[in-house]
Amino acid sequence: MKRLLFALGFGFCALAPAVAQTTYPTKPITLVVPFAAGGTTDIVARLMADHMGRTLGQSVVVENVAGAGGTTGANRVARAAPDGYTLLMGNLGTQAASVGLYPKLAYDPRTDFEPIMNSASTPMLVVAKKDLPVKDFREFVVYLKANAAKLNYGSGGVGSTSHLTCLFLDSLLGVKPQHVPFRGSGPALNALLGGQVDYVCDQTVAIVPTVQAKEGNGLVVAVQNRLPVIPDVPTSAEQGLPQFLATGWNAMFAPKATPKDIVDKLNAAARAALKDAATRKRLLDLGAELPDDAGQTPAALGELVRSEIDKWVPVIRNAGVTAQ
Repeated sequence: MKRLLFALGFGFCALAPAVAQTTYPTKPITLVVPFAAGGTTDIVARLMADHMGRTLGQSVVVENVAGAGGTTGANRVARAAPDGYTLLMGNLGTQAASVGLYPKLAYDPRTDFEPIMNSASTPMLVVAKKDLPVKDFREFVVYLKANAAKLNYGSGGVGSTSHLTCLFLDSLLGVKPQHVPFRGSGPALNALLGGQVDYVCDQTVAIVPTVQAKEGNGLVVAVQNRLPVIPDVPTSAEQGLPQFLATGWNAMFAPKATPKDIVDKLNAAARAALKDAATRKRLLDLGAELPDDAGQTPAALGELVRSEIDKWVPVIRNAGVTAQ
């Protein structure tokens, strides 16, 4: 009898983790956006969270934790319990550029997270305030070279995707305009609309509506082909600077050591969101580029992080830019 009870007890203990895992999630999930509300990462996160919450049967609540170019929020998730209830919507800045920018970065994007899925890639776009005296990107380049000391650009913070893209443009043109960092690309866009900054280099998802409404002068898209949502904005190759190619991305991560079955469940919910017609249309209408099936795996995201670190860290170090 004792042996039978022991066997039954052992069996129940062995089953307990499996039961717990199959019931995930049992409470709301927090999706940390490491920037202020209104920017690209925030928009993508909210679109994904809405659909994922319905798939998972629990709310996915977006929480904006801005600061230090997004690294404050990213570090919070890296240090969170690996139970699937605290996630990160990171991007090129927090998961790649941060390695080159912060000598004392508190986390390693390659080892301190479990990749879940790349949600949306976003072509970069240069937009000037309406009263900047330039007609197109060619005129803008001439004007910038002649007036760099007087001009400024806004970004979502030191090391953000918007900052990196403008920094890349600076390096190509050999100019050093003033950088005005904000706590997210949303506030930077507001500053552009208010005339406090002369231009921004931003991801399409956040700024396409501004260009469509003629509230800002869309000068160039930093990709090889024009975007259907803003067909009148030429490419960098068409405007004489083919080297200016930049694409941002926004991707979901969990803390390191989050169980594989939880990561797989979150990945499946994220995939379902990108298959949803309404969610896809919203992202595509904002100029996002969605990953194909092969690009929607955790492994593909892990490789993206490693390759982007290899690409951007030398650019940052050659520019001599650091952040504290």
